Amino acid sequence: MPLHIETPLIESPFLSHAGHCAAWLKLEALQPPGSFKIRGVGAACEEYLRRGARRFVSSSGGNAGLAVAYAGRRLSVPVTVVVPETASARARELLQLEAAQVIVHGASWDEANLLALSIVGQSDAFIHPFDDPLLWSGHATLVDEVARAALRPDAVVLSVGGGGLLCGVIEGLRRNALGHVPVIAVETTGSASFNHALRAGHPLELETISSVATSLGAKRVCDRAFQWSTEHAIDSVVVSDGSALDACERFLADHRLLVEPACGATLALAYEDSAALAGFARVLFVVCGGATASIDQIRAWSAKAAQPV
Repeated sequence: MPLHIETPLIESPFLSHAGHCAAWLKLEALQPPGSFKIRGVGAACEEYLRRGARRFVSSSGGNAGLAVAYAGRRLSVPVTVVVPETASARARELLQLEAAQVIVHGASWDEANLLALSIVGQSDAFIHPFDDPLLWSGHATLVDEVARAALRPDAVVLSVGGGGLLCGVIEGLRRNALGHVPVIAVETTGSASFNHALRAGHPLELETISSVATSLGAKRVCDRAFQWSTEHAIDSVVVSDGSALDACERFLADHRLLVEPACGATLALAYEDSAALAGFARVLFVVCGGATASIDQIRAWSAKAAQPV
């Protein structure tokens, strides 16, 4: 029995009306740890346990770490998660509720990741937040479920941080005879490592992460995500923090479901009737979720984003 659940697939009249398309939502925010991450993380943890791992070590500003902690608790394996200083108090609280050891280190995920790698022992398994084929195969089950529901989207919209979800969704499209379906990859200004790589023609590291969408805060997208851009139709779109935050509030009002700004970036394309959606009749939006932001935090970020520079 997998550690993730099969999530609802629903058509949204709100996003459909705003985006002038039939907007379908894959509600990954309803996964037990709050995001899609448990699909790939759960698959990886189960496999590493079979290989003899006695502890899981991860680095995450929130959602990946929560998925590892949840998987470890379910599998009775101790978990250590290294989070950057930017990780919210809520994220740390949720990790501790899952009985994980939490270490705070560094100003960014990249710095936290270096420490996590340094403490991995011989009997430990390092669970990467996004760069592992086991993760991608697990995330691909999202598309398996969409295919079983007989939905054939004309495009898939998703958020990109390190690129794990992007890799998984494309793998899922390919294995379900949907390889012709383009992906619209959304990031926020200040965290757009994938867009940066596409413009440069190769993966490279952002100097800093300045977006409030900290779940997208990988300074460098994984190599496989960039490689997919040469093999699959991908449209890269960058939205503002303000757009992502506004989408979070509107989605809460419309669907009574709170998501993080990283997910709001995806929803913003419909709410703002983005030109990227033009020509697509049926669009699948991956509501990737996120458990570490409260509505008060989102409104505080919105107020700050609205202030003149």
